[in-house]
Amino acid sequence: MSSKVPPIILNNGVEMPQLGFGVWQVPDDEAERAVATALEAGYRSIDTAAIYGNEVGTGKAIAASGVPREDIFLTTKLWNRDQGYESTLRAFDESLDKLGLEYVDLYLIHWPTPARDKYVDSYKAFEKLHADGRIRAIGVSNFEPDHLQRLIAETSVIPAVDQIELHPHLQQHAAREYHAEQGIATEAWSPLGSGKGLLEVPAIVAIAQKHGRTPAQVVLRWHLQLGLVVIPKSVTPSRIKENIEVFDFSLDTEDLAAISALNEDRRLGPDPSTFNMA
Repeated sequence: MSSKVPPIILNNGVEMPQLGFGVWQVPDDEAERAVATALEAGYRSIDTAAIYGNEVGTGKAIAASGVPREDIFLTTKLWNRDQGYESTLRAFDESLDKLGLEYVDLYLIHWPTPARDKYVDSYKAFEKLHADGRIRAIGVSNFEPDHLQRLIAETSVIPAVDQIELHPHLQQHAAREYHAEQGIATEAWSPLGSGKGLLEVPAIVAIAQKHGRTPAQVVLRWHLQLGLVVIPKSVTPSRIKENIEVFDFSLDTEDLAAISALNEDRRLGPDPSTFNMA
């Protein structure tokens, strides 16, 4: 693991770096460069997905990095149209092939797509892949507590992670509480609010000035102090480096309260209860 980033211990004992690097919306050739830059900067957790179309570039960067495979924590995700038991097994093989890896560290069901009602079967395929040693930890993404309840009732492995949209404008109190009860790690996607004005919010700017930091560093630090796993994305080398420099300062109680007050339960992405796109 990188000395910069402390790990959290997942519910099956596997260590996962608390801060990782996301490659959503990064084209394949650009992903190769961005992941190489991230690994060089000290990131040891990389988050991709089948639908991102950049598993090949991500895998190439890992292979060329010189970082031992066992020191890298790689997450990828099953896309909606591939849900179902047999199709999940096929989709996993395809992802592994594109990545050029023998195993992945974390495999997530990307969305529950509840109207299609295939996530339990998909997860049973995950359990098989996990039992076969091809995935070190299995989990979900964008699952609401009611989806998780059903999954836990009908399968035998509690998800290690639920990766959900989470930032100061959408603080996900109910989901975080349910995850904590079940021993599921909460991972935040869009942690910096996807460039939609969060980093210009006066309260965040003021805290950044107080600590001599950037607004992005303040928001990432907030996630870390809440115990969340966080995966900021960037293709700008200076920003990739800046986003990992968040382990040498702390927010105080007053800072945390000011950020806590920003919650508006406002989503930037789709609602998982109604999103059923294939």
